[in-house]
Amino acid sequence: MTVLVVTGTGTEIGKTIVTAAVAAARSDLRVAVLKPAQTGLAPGEPGDAAEVARLAGGHVTAVELARFPEPLAPATAARRAGLTPVRPYEIADAAQKLATEHDLVLIEGAGGLLVRFDDEGSTLADAARLLDAPLLVVTPAGLGTLNTTALTSEALRARGLGCLGVVVGSMPAEPDLAARCNLADLPVAAGAPLLGAVPAGAGALDPADFRVRARSWLAAELGGNRPAG
Repeated sequence: MTVLVVTGTGTEIGKTIVTAAVAAARSDLRVAVLKPAQTGLAPGEPGDAAEVARLAGGHVTAVELARFPEPLAPATAARRAGLTPVRPYEIADAAQKLATEHDLVLIEGAGGLLVRFDDEGSTLADAARLLDAPLLVVTPAGLGTLNTTALTSEALRARGLGCLGVVVGSMPAEPDLAARCNLADLPVAAGAPLLGAVPAGAGALDPADFRVRARSWLAAELGGNRPAG
């Protein structure tokens, strides 16, 4: 697994923190994290790739291809800013170059799988297909997640893309009935194993503590020691 694409069932569900956990768990490797399109930040503000590197440690290289100031889908943000959008082949080219100098490249998408990167309708799925790379789906814990996870997985299968597994991006400390049941039901909805659950608030941990704990949140497929579901 040289390149892994991290996508999600929506936005603000923990993709960045899950990406950081995977990077932290693979401290034995040279890891690069690639953020194709960072939206909603001004120049100079630390973005998602920088946050992954901060939490995961010095073995991580952070790369951002494009930045658009408004917190919108990449295609819309690029158009409104009068800037050139990011194309799937650019994402694939950047990932392939990083793979020549790193053991693992993590590509963190924006929003969900089918969010548009340009006005022609290109998505993260197109970049994953060019790379022939598996995807990791980040999903919420609570009510409604089974539907959005099933829809995302169905979209992957329709495009001939492989789903490595699912990770809950923000698991409550005191999960309700739905969240507890979903841990068992998510693999069925996804047609892929549950490979982890990152606790809510993990991104606020001290980075040293984050790195120590990351392996306990993830299954062996992601460098952790949690049993896969």
